[in-house]
Amino acid sequence: MGLMLLLGCFALFVVIGVPVAFALGAAALATFAYEGLPLLIGVKRIVSGISVFSLLAIPFFIFAGELMLFGGIASRLVRLASALVGSIRGGLGQVNVFSSMLFGGISGSAVADTSALGSLLIPVMKQKGYDGDYAVNVTVTSSIAGVLIPPSHNMLLYAVAAGGGISVSKLFIAGILPGVIMCVCLAVAAYIVAVRRNYPSEPFPGFAVLGAAAVAAAPGLFTAVIIVGGVLSGVFSVTESGAIGVIYAGVITTLVYRSLSWSDFLTAVTRAVRTTAMVMVLVGCATSFAYLLAIYRVPELLTTFLTGISDNPIVILLVLNLMLLVLGMIMDMAALILICTPIFLPVATSLGMDPVQFGMVLLMNLGLGLCTPPVGACLFVGCAIGGVKIEQVVRTIWPFYFAILVALMLTTFIPAISLTLPALLDG
Repeated sequence: MGLMLLLGCFALFVVIGVPVAFALGAAALATFAYEGLPLLIGVKRIVSGISVFSLLAIPFFIFAGELMLFGGIASRLVRLASALVGSIRGGLGQVNVFSSMLFGGISGSAVADTSALGSLLIPVMKQKGYDGDYAVNVTVTSSIAGVLIPPSHNMLLYAVAAGGGISVSKLFIAGILPGVIMCVCLAVAAYIVAVRRNYPSEPFPGFAVLGAAAVAAAPGLFTAVIIVGGVLSGVFSVTESGAIGVIYAGVITTLVYRSLSWSDFLTAVTRAVRTTAMVMVLVGCATSFAYLLAIYRVPELLTTFLTGISDNPIVILLVLNLMLLVLGMIMDMAALILICTPIFLPVATSLGMDPVQFGMVLLMNLGLGLCTPPVGACLFVGCAIGGVKIEQVVRTIWPFYFAILVALMLTTFIPAISLTLPALLDG
């Protein structure tokens, strides 16, 4: 009965429009009261959820991403991508995908990717004769690269939700190959659609232009090298690398590019503070919620349920992916990472899946939810920028969904994609 109350209260609060973080906390406290447990325990669980040192890296990563978003790095990456792949048929679609791969590795945020690159590329693509739905489709789906390609604050949330026993440096490096494979699949889909619609290609600008674009983009790209390289080499902790990333981003955008105005800086600070507050409240409330899920033995019940469906690991993993995809369509990504990890991770590990690999599968599934109605944040942002109706985009986005699903299946059933690079750290 307690579990039904917990889940029922949470569902009710979400349906009536209560923010997810507060819905989690209120449902947890109501269940504590029903069970006759002191509410102080629930409050302590909320406080202990955010009293984790590694979480200090999250505000640094978010702030660094905001500085780079407003500091002109995105436009330089677009010029580099255009010089590299713009001459392919439907070249601006390829530019969009490649830019997302580069910018995602710097901002670590799919929504920031959609906002920054969408504002730059979608109007240009429409001016060049590309349909608005195609421009939005490519922008929105390729933005998921920011969830996988390091540094990603979502990986930090996963590490915390998993109990802190997973190396963040391994998660960072594990996301590179799945992210690149997904972008390659999306580039193929973008090319096929471009050929079918007879979109133009851009002339190759020459190696001199390519070299100049690479030089201009290099300082911005080096931000990710500093953050990820510092963590992998052991020179910095994750939190220290985030702080150094903020300092470096500030120096590059103000002294090198000189494109970050004072008003843009204040906007970046405001957005970073707001996002950090949302994430921290969410982490604390989700910790209390997850504590009750553990008391009610939800992971064990789910494992029993799934193994009752089939004893074939392939079937169970497919069902697991389907459940995560459906959940990603109806809830916020950060909340789902915190809720689903303690529930689904034991199921995955019971099938022999490495926790690092499961993290990549989880993030790719939930990333797809960012592009899917009814709660697709990236989809809404992309449609708003492109001035295209969501219904029109959803009707033609299927080739790109299929491309992501191909990458998802490869990541799910070929462990080497996620685990080869992390294995080098142990070597």
